[in-house]
Amino acid sequence: MRKLIFPILLALSGTAILISLGVWQIQRLQWKTAILAQIETEIAAPPVAVPAAPDATTDRYLPVTATGTLTGDVLHVLVSTEENGAGYRTVSAFETDGRRVLLDLGFVGFDDRDIALPAGEITVTGNLLWPDEVDGFTPDPEPTGLWFARDADAMSAALGTEPFFIVARDIQPGSPTVPMPVGTSGIPNDHLSYAVTWFLLALGWLAMSGLFIFRTLRPKEH
Repeated sequence: MRKLIFPILLALSGTAILISLGVWQIQRLQWKTAILAQIETEIAAPPVAVPAAPDATTDRYLPVTATGTLTGDVLHVLVSTEENGAGYRTVSAFETDGRRVLLDLGFVGFDDRDIALPAGEITVTGNLLWPDEVDGFTPDPEPTGLWFARDADAMSAALGTEPFFIVARDIQPGSPTVPMPVGTSGIPNDHLSYAVTWFLLALGWLAMSGLFIFRTLRPKEH
């Protein structure tokens, strides 16, 4: 029996470690779910005027409303959505209250890239955003105004605006674009699948350890 002490300890300790990792992921799931609920609450709050100096940390997702005009300076960001398929996000410079900001007007299809945007005064309700979409694999924007990810700093430099987005969820009196409002669907929350993986590994570890111990105890055939 002495030779079984180490395998038993290894089986129990390995199973305990894997279960603890699964429990940790459940705790992370609860934490992340609470964070997402808080963000959803912030997104849906009553809109306010655009702050004089928006902060990327404290004002992220802040609901705002602004009235102004589009300048005609437009960039297009390649996107694909389940609802609308492939096309472009339409980003325009927007002049409001003596300021010039980035306005994400929403989706247009490939055939509507040059569609006429509202020429008169519009009122936009949406949320402030500093997207974090650019990584080392993102291609450089093309001279035609085609971009492959939203980049507040680079786009504001290209259009001469302040370096933040108003992402529209409603445009009055209307726009040919389909708003793509800020939401939490793009924020990953995979902790449940991670937890299930750790628990299954614990079960597998325990089963394999049990099989090893059983075969060790089984009398050898002569």
